[in-house]
Amino acid sequence: MTLKVYNTLTKKSENFEPLNGKKVSMYVCGITPYDSCHIGHARCYVAFDVIRRYLEHKGYTLNYVQNFTDIDDKIIKKAHAESLPFKDIAERYINDFLKNMDVLNIKRANKNPKVSDNINEIITAVTILIKKNFAYELAGDVYFRVKKFKNYGKLSKRNIEEMQNGARVIVNDKKETPMDFALWKKAKKNEPSWASPWGEGRPGWHIECSVLSILHLGETIDIHGGGADLIFPHHENEVAQSEALTTKTFAKYWLHNGFVMINKEKMSKSLDNFFSVDDILQKYHPMVLRLFLLTNHYKKPLDFSTNKLEENKRRMQKFINFLEILSNFQGKAEITPDITKLENEFYQAMDNDFNTAAALAVLHKLLEYGNKHKDISPKKAQAALIKIKNLALILGVKFELPKKNFPAEINSILKERLEARKNQDWQKADDLKNKLLDKGYEIKDTKSGIEIWKI
Repeated sequence: MTLKVYNTLTKKSENFEPLNGKKVSMYVCGITPYDSCHIGHARCYVAFDVIRRYLEHKGYTLNYVQNFTDIDDKIIKKAHAESLPFKDIAERYINDFLKNMDVLNIKRANKNPKVSDNINEIITAVTILIKKNFAYELAGDVYFRVKKFKNYGKLSKRNIEEMQNGARVIVNDKKETPMDFALWKKAKKNEPSWASPWGEGRPGWHIECSVLSILHLGETIDIHGGGADLIFPHHENEVAQSEALTTKTFAKYWLHNGFVMINKEKMSKSLDNFFSVDDILQKYHPMVLRLFLLTNHYKKPLDFSTNKLEENKRRMQKFINFLEILSNFQGKAEITPDITKLENEFYQAMDNDFNTAAALAVLHKLLEYGNKHKDISPKKAQAALIKIKNLALILGVKFELPKKNFPAEINSILKERLEARKNQDWQKADDLKNKLLDKGYEIKDTKSGIEIWKI
């Protein structure tokens, strides 16, 4: 089966053919660490984690780089508010981010370069752009000449003349054209800065990702990814400055994930309509959140609600219950043509631009198959369970049995009910079953034994 990916650059679904055989280079724009990680961030990095995992499952070796924009206006503002160095603020939220990603079972990037550690490399790149006449200095600021780059707009499919006519000059009306963007910013009072040929200052936003990608992955990479909100201007500007620097294609495939939406608006800190990952994890298991984030194709918007989290909590419980039923199975699993067919459906879904929604639907079909056969053919049910667990791991989802540490009172009722069943006192057994239900524990009698789980 051939893996197809939707390329934002060409607006087409294309066969995935890396530049260097089975080696894949991937750069995904990282966070600006000035506040807690929210669900929108989690969706992006879960999506690209699944992309990474699936490529690795298909035998590719990935070199995955994800930066930290650790110098930014928002970080500086918070540092001033707390009377702390900007690096202390950045480190706090970098650690918070990594902790959240670990809990969500997101594999760490091969490298997480920070902007502040690569200032000299950024200065070198800006110097080259000036020498090539793609950039110019203006009173300590350096700007990229957008009109000089003939293909500007090729990623976002925007017309440069239309953009310029609609542009408003906000910061500096002395720029050659309103569309020119900052590569280097002149230092302001009480802000961190570095020495450069143009005086004290700090990098612009866009140049950092170009430099870090080229530095760690090479002049042309296989995959560049990020949220759909980055297509313009961030990724468009990356394309322009990178290809002006190297004269080579910057990235072969551009992949973008859709927004998390609340009340038809994008979840974001600027709109103050976000939920932090920490807030959600106080109420839900990390795998419930991960399941929820995979319920739509990664390119599509995802509506957030507690009802949907609850729905995925119930889905997770069904898988856990099935796992619990067969946890003591000793026989040899029996793979059937039906199971093999469903496994192939999973791969077809993932080969179609990493369609996790369709892939999860296959896991549910396997669950239905397993539940159908658990009493009449435990070997087939066990085979379904093995496939569920293995395929779920490709999605980074772990189905794990909870520890069986029921309260003493519950254990006592279970023991009493077992005795009632042995004595064929079915009325007492039913009464005790209802008693357990009242206390929040559901029980089911099957040929393979007693199933019990907390509601």
